[in-house]
Amino acid sequence: MDGEALVSPYAEVDEREVESSLRPRRLADFVGQVRVREQLELVLESARRRGRPPDHVLLSGPPGLGKTSLALIIAAELGAPVRVTSGPAIERAGDLAALLSSLAEGDVLFIDEIHRIARPAEELLYVAMEDFRVDVVVGKGHGATAIPLEVAPFTLVGATTRSGLLTGPLRDRFGFVAHMDFYSAAELEQVLRRSADLLGVAVLADGTSEIAGRSRGTPRIANRLLRRVRDFAEVRADGVVTREVARAALAVYDVDELGLDRLDRSVLDALIRRFGGGPVGVSTIAVAVGEEVQTVEEVAEPFLVRAGLLARTPRGRVATDAGWTHLGLQPPGVARVGGSTTPEHTLFDN
Repeated sequence: MDGEALVSPYAEVDEREVESSLRPRRLADFVGQVRVREQLELVLESARRRGRPPDHVLLSGPPGLGKTSLALIIAAELGAPVRVTSGPAIERAGDLAALLSSLAEGDVLFIDEIHRIARPAEELLYVAMEDFRVDVVVGKGHGATAIPLEVAPFTLVGATTRSGLLTGPLRDRFGFVAHMDFYSAAELEQVLRRSADLLGVAVLADGTSEIAGRSRGTPRIANRLLRRVRDFAEVRADGVVTREVARAALAVYDVDELGLDRLDRSVLDALIRRFGGGPVGVSTIAVAVGEEVQTVEEVAEPFLVRAGLLARTPRGRVATDAGWTHLGLQPPGVARVGGSTTPEHTLFDN
């Protein structure tokens, strides 16, 4: 199969509809996260046999790994309607009370970035999750009265990229907690083959391998890169994604062989060339690259650290030897002797 292009039978379907269908609809179609899938399958099947809504589910892990997809799959597997909202959208307890009171029995409520829910709403959510009721406060001051309203039994699915920010009481009310890990290259190749089939992209095995290796272990990034490589293949090649086409396309889109993009390389370059490899504070790096501190911390740093190119220390950010080497520079403390690389002598040498 390595030498044959995979051509999709869906090529004539409206591409907008096809791209929306990249999200898997059933657990059987979900690639990767084998342990989480097995555990979730047991939870859902047990609930179906009992004829009751399953326990509340918390999905945690980095962005782009499929938390939203799994939340929608849970509703699909249960044959239940799903209501979708996000933590930042729930600013007041009344917002949440209105949402909960509109749920029917067995509905699935999906709250993305649940760690960002307002504290008054979170306290109301405790009671709703545990006792299926909400206390609506009528009036103000000494004349205020709490009126309990029954809530139909429902299943809450929460997703978070920062599980450490969840309060203990909220986390404890989830009956099933799953942490999603980054994907292996082989799993990403499966994702890419499925997506290529749905998008009508002709792709060779070496093409999917090249894209998978630059996707940071994240399906969302893999699918995004596939669409950009497809564009390049259609405009500047014969429409078939090969390794050579993928490399040329990703060079145009500033994605290097490790998956670093423009922001990642800017952070690493500033740390090394401007500040000698550190240590330096993240706010200083952010100013140097013209980005917000939060962008550097949440978008660039996690992958640079995971790739072993940058380290966080109590004194600040430090570039590793691998980071220097990735930019084609010689790490500090290493001298060239007769064409070989050897450590320089230090005061502690004999």
